[in-house]
Amino acid sequence: MGQLGSILPLILLVVVFYFLLIRPQRKRQQEATAMQNSLAPGARVMTTTGLFGTVVAVDNEDVILEVAPGIETRWVKAAIGRVVTPGDAPADEPLADEPVADDTAGHEVVKGDDDKDDTPREETETTVERNGGKDSSTKQS
Repeated sequence: MGQLGSILPLILLVVVFYFLLIRPQRKRQQEATAMQNSLAPGARVMTTTGLFGTVVAVDNEDVILEVAPGIETRWVKAAIGRVVTPGDAPADEPLADEPVADDTAGHEVVKGDDDKDDTPREETETTVERNGGKDSSTKQS
């Protein structure tokens, strides 16, 4: 009975690792393999490195992607990360209230609903005292 009591925590640890780590990873791997095997010409895909392309042809273990009009590249199926739906395409426009870099003078232009003009805002410096005056830093807005 004493030996079983010392081995039981180790057995429980292995079971917990199986259900929390190994089993979900195996399921994701099977889903990725099924997706890669179901690729067909015309599908819009993203590789694991982030390259977007359209499937032109599928060989045994290779996929030929058209990354630009007339530019075709050969990839292994395992490099295909996901199939992209039209709503998943990345946006090229910055979001509202997102800082937009402008000139090198250190100005920042923020576009938003309440800011109708694109006039640069001047930087202001404020000194923040910390730790009883031992540490000071400059904050810019």
